[in-house]
Amino acid sequence: MNSGEKVKHGGLWTALFTVVSLAWIFPIVLVIINSFKQKAYISSSTFSIPTGKAFVGFDNYTRGIETTNFFASFGWTLLITVGSVALILVCTSMCAWWIVRVNNWAAKLLYTLFLFNMIVPFQMVMFTLSKLADMLKLNTPWGLCFVYLGFGAGLAVFIFTGVVKGIPESLEESAMIDGASVPRIFFQIVVPIMKPSIVSVAILQAMWIWNDYLLPYLTLDLGKYKTISVAVQYLKGGYGSVDMGAMMACLVMAIIPIIIFYLICQKYIVKGVMAGAVKG
Repeated sequence: MNSGEKVKHGGLWTALFTVVSLAWIFPIVLVIINSFKQKAYISSSTFSIPTGKAFVGFDNYTRGIETTNFFASFGWTLLITVGSVALILVCTSMCAWWIVRVNNWAAKLLYTLFLFNMIVPFQMVMFTLSKLADMLKLNTPWGLCFVYLGFGAGLAVFIFTGVVKGIPESLEESAMIDGASVPRIFFQIVVPIMKPSIVSVAILQAMWIWNDYLLPYLTLDLGKYKTISVAVQYLKGGYGSVDMGAMMACLVMAIIPIIIFYLICQKYIVKGVMAGAVKG
């Protein structure tokens, strides 16, 4: 294939992926547009730009914040996301390091169980999980962090073990000869090398936890705590009526923080996942 054909095929692939990207972005743009419309126009003129009587400014945002107690829900969602991600990163990175460096039958069994955790459908355990969370008093934001640790550990351990396999043991042995303790070796030598994978796992886990609806709904005491995804559902009224304007506004406010977080850290995703996949 000559250079002209390569350029041609490259242009076709670029055009194709551009169309696919626009198809994925279009629903988000549609949500933003409709967050500034009156309820009646959202149903009748879904794809139109809000002008004239259809445009209500930030009224939908104000009503959505008041109706859902948005800032309280935002605070609980932020606490759960940050706490869960921090717990997953610390526990699974240490576990992956232990699995690779010990490498005995117990470590291999534990690694197999983590892989099994990745393939078990959530629907198989959601009923018993709800009952167990009540029994163990995990129906609080702090308890939910440990629930997310259990569900997010499989993927994190899988990625981290691949990265640790690529770290020369000689670095750790040299530090040990110099008198470094085990925690110091891990946090000052292993963790800096794992940084790209740690960031990529943090992004993947944060996007999942921030947007998750089912686990908070099944686990939390909804009389006291609501995440954004759960609070938005309370915009539904009687007889199936839904305040679509306020709902669209709440959705926009919910996706902005996680999009900003993703854009800041996106460069680490491919690098981190590839590091775990190639070495694993």
